[in-house]
Amino acid sequence: MFSKDRVLQQAIQSIHLQSASIALLENYIGDHFAEAVNAIYQCKGRLVISGIGKSAIVAQKIVATMNSTGTAALYMHAADAIHGDLGMIQEDDIVLVISKSGESPEIKVLVPLVKNFGNTVIALCGNEKSYLATHADLFLNCTVEKEACPNNLAPTTSTTVQMVMGDALAICLLSLKGFTEKDFARYHPGGSLGKRLYLRVQDLTGMNEHPKVYLDSTVREIIVEISGKRLGATAVLDAAENILGIITDGDIRRMLQQYTDVDPLRAKDIYSPQPKSIEKGELAVQALELMRAHDISQLLVTDGGKYAGMLHVHDLVREGII
Repeated sequence: MFSKDRVLQQAIQSIHLQSASIALLENYIGDHFAEAVNAIYQCKGRLVISGIGKSAIVAQKIVATMNSTGTAALYMHAADAIHGDLGMIQEDDIVLVISKSGESPEIKVLVPLVKNFGNTVIALCGNEKSYLATHADLFLNCTVEKEACPNNLAPTTSTTVQMVMGDALAICLLSLKGFTEKDFARYHPGGSLGKRLYLRVQDLTGMNEHPKVYLDSTVREIIVEISGKRLGATAVLDAAENILGIITDGDIRRMLQQYTDVDPLRAKDIYSPQPKSIEKGELAVQALELMRAHDISQLLVTDGGKYAGMLHVHDLVREGII
């Protein structure tokens, strides 16, 4: 029978069990971990990661993380490996085998075959006395006291810990390789994450209008420019096209509240001097930070200090930067 209180209690207990197991991993980070990181770092080939069952799924995730952070890796299912996929392993590769028990029949067949090839085998295993742990060149201990499953059967805590250990390897390798944001953008060109790392202001403003008025422009001319260019503001320039300021639709509303007769007014009477601007070659995410810092919706775009257009917050929304 459904009980909300019991469901919530079990969920919290699951989280506590898994977080406690992750914390205990600190006790297993030692010489073998450092040697494993160095071996992979010095490896001239790829990191081949294998497993079976839920550990195979974890292996695929770690492969994805390694590849996205600069360590060449590929996935090899342990069962498929002993039925032909061993040909994936090249001479200089290192093989990382993931298993909770370390006693799966496929693992017992796979490990001696890989070692016969002369490849280094790293075990990521939850049983330090298992076949896998004792026959590997390096052993990364992922022992857990209890699964989050009430029956202590379904791989839950054990797979979480495997994932965390794999992430720890990846982060250490990332650091050793000096992997930067530019490298990350190179491997993640798609989606909002990639765009935050490579998209530049000029990529967003190329199709935008360049609204502009001059110091002696009338209120009518200002309103027409702001309305027609549809960016909610206009730059104010001098005769040499240097930026003097900005007029936003908010400035227009405040002007109408302050003045009864607006016909005598000119741009020089209502513009805001020293507007926020950004060079067209800067990252779009830097433009976002500038907008947020000053609580504004538009930025003037410059090219070598000269007016080159306008960026609106909607441009950032459209591209998924926000």
